Amino acid sequence: MLVVITIIALFSAVAYQKLAPALDQGRQTAAKTQIESLKAALQRFNIEHGRFPNQEEGLQSVRPYLDKDIPLDPWQNAYVYRFPGEHGSEPDVLSYGADGEPGGEGVNTDVTSWQ
Repeated sequence: MLVVITIIALFSAVAYQKLAPALDQGRQTAAKTQIESLKAALQRFNIEHGRFPNQEEGLQSVRPYLDKDIPLDPWQNAYVYRFPGEHGSEPDVLSYGADGEPGGEGVNTDVTSWQ
């Protein structure tokens, strides 16, 4: 019985190592999709009000333009909203990735509205 449990554990470890990169890529894709949805809601707010929400109003002000509540990013952190944005005339919306810190590489790469 112990041998069977050991073999199952080994297969599970190998399978996880193969699937982990796909899971990380899926989280980054989900963050990009959510940011695009937030950008669309920001555009609707801008059309209706003639301006983007200021920093104090933040993303919560676009809740009426979304089907659901403002999501957390795939790593369970709040999206960062900056207006005025640092990358053009539109607001910046970003996720700091898996580490929750600015910058980073791989799974820790920031997912942004301007790239």
